[in-house]
Amino acid sequence: MRLKQYQVDAFASRVFEGNPAAVCALESWLDDALMQAIAEENNLAETAFFVAAGEGFELRWFTPVAEVDLCGHATLAAAHVLFEHLGYAQPVITFSTRSGDLRVQRQGPQLAMDFPAIPATACAAPEALVAGLGRQPLEVLAADDYLAVFASEAEVRAITPNHGWLSQLDLRGVIVSAPGDAVDFVSRFFAPKYGIPEDPVTGSAHCILTPYWAARLGKDGAKTNLSARQVSKRGGNLGCTLQGERVVLSGSAITVMECELRFAT
Repeated sequence: MRLKQYQVDAFASRVFEGNPAAVCALESWLDDALMQAIAEENNLAETAFFVAAGEGFELRWFTPVAEVDLCGHATLAAAHVLFEHLGYAQPVITFSTRSGDLRVQRQGPQLAMDFPAIPATACAAPEALVAGLGRQPLEVLAADDYLAVFASEAEVRAITPNHGWLSQLDLRGVIVSAPGDAVDFVSRFFAPKYGIPEDPVTGSAHCILTPYWAARLGKDGAKTNLSARQVSKRGGNLGCTLQGERVVLSGSAITVMECELRFAT
């Protein structure tokens, strides 16, 4: 079997920053176990697979250890491949996913992704979360992930996570966030039980972060624009717009590698 694969740095304006994702364009779906094996072989935070379906595409995402319900940076990478390498000529791409229809649109040099907003609910801080972060957050909320809020960007940058503790949590992962020095808010994201000790830039986390910070900063009007940066080692910038029950995340992407996977099945 031969498969064309692309590696794309998402939420990046130049190579070797942002979040790398592998993208495979398929004619039909492979066996789930094979897609998981390809993702494990790639050993990136996400490998995206898509298949043409009607006027759009079906899209799925795999970490090295499991399929996930929503991934922002690999969606951005898949749209980049369609626009830049596969000749997709329409202004908007519609992806059918486990999280519903996701739409990606060109906006000048950037791509804008229409995702669901995921409000988080205040909760008690789990012992494993505090132990895993090595410090007590100002507040903790829960949605698909835990959101631990701190007072300053410096505190977020200084965290050295204990992944043994964080892998014991019941949710997917932990977002840590604080007001930013040069942007509205900053964050980091840890999901060790999904094979991602620290994700460089996490689009799906901003579905939780955007409604939180829009309300916290008093910007929760009909249309709210926020600037964000994920302050991992590689780092990346995102534009975040809250539109009712939807979040529009914008960023740029760049191709790093094109290759062909060859293997016997």
